[in-house]
Amino acid sequence: MTPLAAAANENLAQISNYLIYSSMAVYMLAFFAHIAEWTFGSRSKVARTAAALTPAKTAAAPAVQVRGKAGSTAVLDKPKVVTRSAAGTRDVPDGPGAAGGTVQGDLYGRIAVSLTALAFLIEAGGVVARAMSVQRAPWGNMYEFSITFSTVAVGAYLVLLALKKNVRWLGLILVTTVLLDLGIAVTWLYTESDQLVPALHSYWLWIHVSTAIFCGAVFYIGAAGAVLYLFRDAYEAKLAGGGKPGRFASSVLERLPSAGSLDKFSYRINAAVFPLWTFTIIAGAIWAGDAWGRYWGWDPKEVWSFVTWVAYACYLHARATAGWKGRKAAYLALFAFACWIWNYYGVNILLSGKHSYAGV
Repeated sequence: MTPLAAAANENLAQISNYLIYSSMAVYMLAFFAHIAEWTFGSRSKVARTAAALTPAKTAAAPAVQVRGKAGSTAVLDKPKVVTRSAAGTRDVPDGPGAAGGTVQGDLYGRIAVSLTALAFLIEAGGVVARAMSVQRAPWGNMYEFSITFSTVAVGAYLVLLALKKNVRWLGLILVTTVLLDLGIAVTWLYTESDQLVPALHSYWLWIHVSTAIFCGAVFYIGAAGAVLYLFRDAYEAKLAGGGKPGRFASSVLERLPSAGSLDKFSYRINAAVFPLWTFTIIAGAIWAGDAWGRYWGWDPKEVWSFVTWVAYACYLHARATAGWKGRKAAYLALFAFACWIWNYYGVNILLSGKHSYAGV
């Protein structure tokens, strides 16, 4: 490489660092905007949810209303009967969202989403600049993997919003964890721009690692839905039992989607990306055959990738079984995502093997 080209790559690396730090600053502004959305949005009453959870009286038949004008024939109105889909389920409406249905809260929410989109574009620019500085795929070490991971996670969230999905409630927890991810990346995982080890010089780097990043980012969104489901389910159960949650719990949890909606959201997200995770493992095995002459060697990364696959397969099977819907399935989904996190941080940093490309 000529001195001029080396200088140009160094400048691109510095631009990438500047863009990543700039995106963190904008994500921080989005974080405060989301806090304002939750704080200043109206605290709608819990009466609607409490009424929906109150068991119907069965001692007497519902009253029949008679309406009509004087001298006219009376008309009997059919009584309204609330039915439930299955025993043990709750017919609970979704909450009004973080904004709480107010103009002020909605304004802060729109500002938060706009700042999140701006931060996403800046961070994506940083990832592209990093790729140009090393002239390869920008995920050859943990630092590059982390900044790409958070970019994809935010991108998936924005795509769901663009598709008119009710996921704005995810914004605060997403921005918070993205800031944590980027903070760890720039503080402990940062690695100077460098070329790949010989084993990584393959077109499979673009295929295998990119799908692994995408799967992890979407699995994260599913895990966030599972965590919020557990809180909302406990809240609804307390109301159903006649309890009175605290003011803070009511203010936050009543504005989330119902537990049933969160359960479906988490399941659908994980089910949609699971086939791609299967492809990721198969692609890795093919790459291993090209690079090392064997498709499977029980390397720590290979083992934990398979363990993660088994955990998600068990979750999907359990979730499709009536006896495992709800909290049991949510715990299993979180265990599966914990396996993915360990496969990324624990295996890369604490264990040694052929996949030891952490760069830290």
